[in-house]
Amino acid sequence: MHCKLKHTLASRGQGYFFFLFICLFIVLLSFPCISRARIYIDINAPSFQKFQIAIPEFGSLTGQNQCGDFGANLLSVVSSDLDFSGLFSIIDKKAYLVGQAAGLSAENINYKDWSAIGAELLLLGTYACSGGTLEIEARLFDVFSGQQVLGKRVSGNRDHYRYLIHRLSNEIVQKLTGYPGIFLTKLSFISDTSGNKEVYISDYDGYNVKQITRDRSIILLPRLSPDRKRITYTSYKEGEPILYLRNLESGSVKRLSGGGPGMNTGGSWAPDGDNLAVTISKKGNPDIYIIGLDGGITDRLTTYDGIDISPTYSPDGNRIAFVSDRSGAPQIYILGMGSGKTSRLTYNMKYCTSPSWSSLNRIAFAGIDGGRLDIFTIDANGGQAVRCTNGQGKNEDPCWSPDGRYIVFSSNRSGRYNLYIMNANGQNQKRIKALSGNQTSPSWAQ
Repeated sequence: MHCKLKHTLASRGQGYFFFLFICLFIVLLSFPCISRARIYIDINAPSFQKFQIAIPEFGSLTGQNQCGDFGANLLSVVSSDLDFSGLFSIIDKKAYLVGQAAGLSAENINYKDWSAIGAELLLLGTYACSGGTLEIEARLFDVFSGQQVLGKRVSGNRDHYRYLIHRLSNEIVQKLTGYPGIFLTKLSFISDTSGNKEVYISDYDGYNVKQITRDRSIILLPRLSPDRKRITYTSYKEGEPILYLRNLESGSVKRLSGGGPGMNTGGSWAPDGDNLAVTISKKGNPDIYIIGLDGGITDRLTTYDGIDISPTYSPDGNRIAFVSDRSGAPQIYILGMGSGKTSRLTYNMKYCTSPSWSSLNRIAFAGIDGGRLDIFTIDANGGQAVRCTNGQGKNEDPCWSPDGRYIVFSSNRSGRYNLYIMNANGQNQKRIKALSGNQTSPSWAQ
């Protein structure tokens, strides 16, 4: 009898707690801000769901006669930035139930109008002008909780509105991921838009293009220094391949190596910016050397009786990846700077070239597999290569973003070679703003 009563009480207790659990679950479901809010994204996860974000046109706080109509321009830039990041899905403005918001404060927002179209985030902005100065204020809201996630005000020269918006976009990505965005970084590349292969520099998205060289010759492999103040490249303007160093602030140019027959290419910057790994045919055979910024050779890294080219430094500067044909076909190898030990990294492909070592210790390269030239990545310590492009023209010259989360590369999928950016896993491939002609050999710096 005692045992039966004890069992009955226990059963009633379990039923009571189960009833409380069901009630609590129903209550939680009645609060979408608790059950559905998502204000952080783990970009290190194998896969993630993009944020659904609504961005109405920024409102003007001053008359158009004083400031002009910047609203559409600001919207275009911030939308492009967030789309390029691969972290956001921009909701089409045709789906919006309301137009421009009445203000930036949470009290003026009817969140149901935005949650009804699937928005998780809402970005509102205003702008004002005073003389030549443009001030932009933006606030980011979590639609489901009704809370402000970020508030930011930036100001500067009105002609530099793209730069101001890039700053804002960086703040948004930093807030939601814990990592800064790529929107203030710079690209260098080769373009033949002038009729000759010359060096150009642009913003990460291809805007604000500036021509750097006017050699009217063939130029190869521009490489921006880590501090973005200098650039190296190989030019044939004197008839032979010569490696040059150019100061981007003063415009001064000096010869680093070359002046004779054979290769003088590479110019891979050491992480500290004090040395360069280059390919030089000093003794008739292309080998990899370390040179200082005065052009003096400080070390010879390879002595193989074949071709060793395309060096790229590891993030800590202790190793170099390079291309060698010592196995019979071009493959990627790793060399320890201190030990001199060399190991092969890539297998199962007929041709591998143009390695680029990321700050997150992954190597991107161009390889031929299945008869197509595509971009692959591989862990620097070995493993299976991951294909990032597939079946869309020839894809070459990969280079990592400074944060190691994006790759810029050259592809002729549109008929001529243009630059494209993709996430490290190959997703979200987008062409940057293109010049006329072809663009190749990108280099990416902070």
